[in-house]
Order: sequence, then structure tokens, then C-alpha cells
Amino acid sequence: MKVSGFSFIRDGIRLGYPFVESIRSALPVCDEFVVAVGRGDDGTLQCLRDMNEPKLRLVETTWNEACRSHGFVYGQQKMIAQYNCTGDWAFYLEGDEVLHEDDTARLRAAMAHYLDDREVEALAFDYIHFYGDAGHVHHASQAYRKACRIIRNSIRTIAPDGLYWAVIRDRTWHGGRNKRRTRYPRAAALNIPIYHYGNARHARYVQAKADIGNQYWSEKQAFGAGYGRIDPQQISVFEGEHPAIMSDWLDAHANPSFEFDPDHRLTSRERKHRWLARLEAITGRDFSKRHFQLIRSWDGQPGA
Repeated sequence: MKVSGFSFIRDGIRLGYPFVESIRSALPVCDEFVVAVGRGDDGTLQCLRDMNEPKLRLVETTWNEACRSHGFVYGQQKMIAQYNCTGDWAFYLEGDEVLHEDDTARLRAAMAHYLDDREVEALAFDYIHFYGDAGHVHHASQAYRKACRIIRNSIRTIAPDGLYWAVIRDRTWHGGRNKRRTRYPRAAALNIPIYHYGNARHARYVQAKADIGNQYWSEKQAFGAGYGRIDPQQISVFEGEHPAIMSDWLDAHANPSFEFDPDHRLTSRERKHRWLARLEAITGRDFSKRHFQLIRSWDGQPGA
């Protein structure tokens, strides 16, 4: 079994992403790691070169500055990196996502377990979304709670944006004509977390994101609104342990703390998710968005 890790990054230093920590967290389960590195001037490319990592392969790219359609530039960069992967599985991590060292053996075992199970096209992680600082998490259905980050590298897929994949399929219609359609991949839930630090970055990086990040979305994203303007019922205290590799980053680049804005008024979307939270408590269902079809659930241990 060969596993290819991959990611994309641009302005990683300027925006405070833990992209080096992200890559290093995945290297124990990968045989190679491909990064599409967008042209920039903040030293991100040199930082990756200075890792001196034999598994690392860098692909230099130029971003399409004219594309403003719902993060499709991110999808383009994601696919550039994936198209350079040669493994049986392609393991995608964004520059603010980290794998815990305690989970690497189980993850490698899960990939081996499903390698010959061709019905399983992707593997889905649980998500811990830090919010405001590294001591709080965004748990509401408004944030995706599970997402596929591993895809079988022998099937035809596209990335509409940086978050998910769509599987391309051919359908034969009357008259023998083929029509291509897409669907979400069939996935196994790994019951392994990904630690997502994008919204735990220091507020100065959030403002930097506001200054340069909105252009890649057709609707303006509220990157510069700060952390406090959120429904307090969507936030809970983090009671686990961070990946050990994040120790220095947390000291230097994480937001030290945050406070809720007492003048914040609930948006219509937040009111909707308050109602969904009540329904979840009553029914036991998960109403968060999923970009996959769940067909398996992994509960094995290393070597199982």
C-alpha cells in the first residue's frame, strides 16, 4: 500500500497557518507528500524547502486571480497537488489541519483495512474546529463535523472547492448516449479526529486574511469581523490534548483568548442552528452538512 499526502498553500507565513506542523503530522502515514505552492513573497516556499524532507515534493503554481467563484481557486490548487500523487490513497490536509500523533497507527491500519474494499471510495474524519483561541471549539451543526480527507486515488474525482470531492460517473441513457454526472463519494467513517486551527489563529492573521482572502469567493466572507460575533451556544470548552507538534505554534501564533461580543445579535442562520441543536438533542440525529455517503464505520485498532 502506498499513501500520498497532499496539500496546497500560499502566503502561509503571512497568514499564520501551521502548514509545516500540518505536513509533519501526516508524514508518519505517508510515503510521499505533495504540496502545490502558490507564488508569493512571504517566504513560504523557502520554508518548505528548508524542511529538508525527502518525502516532500513541491509543485510551484500561479493562482488564477480572476476566478471568484465560491473558492474554486482552492479546488484548482487542491487538484493540482492531487494529480501529482502516485499512491493508492491520497490524503489531503489543509494548511491549518493537524493529525494527532496518537492516531497515526490507527489511521494507517484503517487505510490497509479498506484498501481492497472497493465499495469504500473515501475515508472521513471527525473534526475539532477550534474557535477564538485554542481552548474553545465550534460544535454547532453550522460547522461540518465530519469530512473526507482521504480519497481512493484510482477513481475519477473533481474538487468543486477545497472542502470536498465529487466522484464522476457515466450513465448510459436510451439511445446509447453517455451522460456524465457527479455524486458524493461512498465513505467509511474513521472515528479519528482532525484538529482544525484556522479560527484559533491570532486576530492579526484574521485581519490579514480579510485583506487578501475575500477575492476568491463570489460573496464576501466575514474574515475581518473578529471572533466575538458568534452565538455563544455554538461554542464549548476544549477538554482534550493538542497534538504535541503544535506546542510552539500555539505559544507563538494562536490567539491568546477571546470574548463574546455582548452586542452581537443572532443572525437568521444562527437562529436556525439553535433550532437544529434542539432537534438533535431530541432525535439524536446529526444535522451538520456531509459531502459523502456513509457506508462503513471503522472501529479497529492497529493491526486489526
